[in-house]
Amino acid sequence: MSSGETPAPERVAAWVERMLPFWEPQLVVLVAIVIDVALPDRLAPIRPRWILPALEGLLLVGLVVASPQKGVRHSPVRRRVSLALIGLVSATNLVSLGLLVHYLLRPAHHLSSTFGHDLILAGAGLWLTNVLLFGLWFWELDRGGPLARKLEEGRMPDFMFPQMTDPRWARADWKPSLADYLYVSLTNASAFSPTDTMPLSPMAKCLMGSQALASLVTVGLVVARAVNILA
Repeated sequence: MSSGETPAPERVAAWVERMLPFWEPQLVVLVAIVIDVALPDRLAPIRPRWILPALEGLLLVGLVVASPQKGVRHSPVRRRVSLALIGLVSATNLVSLGLLVHYLLRPAHHLSSTFGHDLILAGAGLWLTNVLLFGLWFWELDRGGPLARKLEEGRMPDFMFPQMTDPRWARADWKPSLADYLYVSLTNASAFSPTDTMPLSPMAKCLMGSQALASLVTVGLVVARAVNILA
């Protein structure tokens, strides 16, 4: 190696830093939190309703501040905090969906047309949050997470993308990005089943099945019932 050549470990580290932007998942979590704040007050899991969004926001701000620090960005602690934040937002979304179903199962004469309109918007917001959060779960799960995938630690894949089955469809060093996992989440939530990307591991199948069930409840019960209230 010549004196001016960068050592291989440093080149790998620089490549990982360049190819692994942290702002993407943080932006997705922020959008999910904003949607949660915009839901009707009746769908807040706990009161006062600002407590959970404030806690989620504090965790997100902590990640935003800590991520640029070299000693933190790839640490196991940071990953656990990230998973805890995604889990908290997911739990909030699930409880809100349960409350929405609770209100929709009440007799129609107990619900005003204005509230029915709010429920339609809430159902759309919860469905969109479902897509965002499960996309993040897929991204964090597959082969041990984004960093493990970039460093090619040899873990078995949890998802089989079309690019992995035929080298003609992508570069030899192709790796799925967050956008790929969000697309998988969108198609699974829309079709209630896998489309072009197949789950391989039991955990991936469990996540995709849970998302399909939540999406089916949102679309099949929540939206249909809310339209009926308006009618």
